[in-house]
Amino acid sequence: MKIALISEHASPLAIAGGVDSGGQNIYVANVARQLARKGHQVDVFTRCDRSLLPLISKFEGARVINVPAGPARQLPKEQLLPYMEEFSRFVIQFSRNEPTRYDAVHANFFMSGLVGLRVKEALGVPLVTTFHALGRVRRLHQGPDDGFPDDRFDIEDALVRRSDSVIAECPQDTSDLVSLYGADPARIDLVPCGFDSDEFHPSDKESARAELGWPQDRFIVLQLGRIVPRKGIDNVVRAIGLCNGKQSGAAHLYVVGGNSDEANEIATPEIGRLRGIAQECGVTDHVHFLGRRSRSRLRLYYNAADVFVTTPWYEPFGITPLEAMACSTPVIGADVGGIRYSVADGQTGLLVPPKDPAALANALILLKSSPDLARTMGEAGLARAREMFTWDGVADALASVYARVSGITANEGEVATLRAVGGASA
Repeated sequence: MKIALISEHASPLAIAGGVDSGGQNIYVANVARQLARKGHQVDVFTRCDRSLLPLISKFEGARVINVPAGPARQLPKEQLLPYMEEFSRFVIQFSRNEPTRYDAVHANFFMSGLVGLRVKEALGVPLVTTFHALGRVRRLHQGPDDGFPDDRFDIEDALVRRSDSVIAECPQDTSDLVSLYGADPARIDLVPCGFDSDEFHPSDKESARAELGWPQDRFIVLQLGRIVPRKGIDNVVRAIGLCNGKQSGAAHLYVVGGNSDEANEIATPEIGRLRGIAQECGVTDHVHFLGRRSRSRLRLYYNAADVFVTTPWYEPFGITPLEAMACSTPVIGADVGGIRYSVADGQTGLLVPPKDPAALANALILLKSSPDLARTMGEAGLARAREMFTWDGVADALASVYARVSGITANEGEVATLRAVGGASA
């Protein structure tokens, strides 16, 4: 098939970890890579945010089309909606100039969905939509700090009605689509996110710590990802303070992420707030901000840690828990959204309420004092990740959806994978 992936603010070429580059970038990059490996033609349309980018970039068997829409510089995604009509006109004209038509358009995020609707209207190409985050859920948790206009809700309502398939990434996503948007469950396909076993796999903890220059005798907690308030890193810092106050042998928190390679409060203002909380909790010497790291190095950090922690206020899916599980590292996660789906509580890790540092501290103390339990959970997490959450399986499931909405017969492997993934929600 020939597939158009639309991802207006999240390019597969971007370095993950910044304010607006994270899970969606990783998702689009891996879906494009795996579909291309399976012989599909894949074009990724993303907004040109640098003046020297070529119109077309090569990406592991796929093409990235850097769409001229708005100024050729980085802008917060909350400011991009006014440029989507320009984006749409470009994609429609580009598509018309192609020697063969697209079999399906897969829009990622609501603004890409708006573009996808325009393409569907103009060219009759079936539309598949993955929201990655729902506006009404975001508004519920962020309130006045939500920088998107109310127009987002009307666009999402239209996408739920008019998309040929809406991809839910976890059972909570399905529930939110039905309860908050009136979605028809029969037109929702459950396809989660994944990990690449070539990229993330277990390795020796002592060797990983030696390569990173980390001490061998510390109990190390890892937080990795975007450093923004909704990720709840302040909750983890406070939990480290409570943990160290209750138990001898200090726990240390290592925080990977941000908008620069060195931890920088100017580039990443949230770091300044978190350092203030660490000082308030008396754990300044136990909380270490490392800055952004390339994906090729992340496996070392997961393998060097005793436990991976992620306690966001809400999380549409959350790829980092999968990456930790793939490295056989136990996960303590917030009991929300996709984390509730990927982490099997009491088996592959522990779930705690968001914004509850006391509950998180108790979970940390349990794993710190029970290394055998932590090891067993890590091994169970690895098995669960390999069974349910690989990018190869995600690509097969998506290809089956594309084939169905476009009237093409999918191969048996893709159909079987979609059935298996959909059944996993039960």
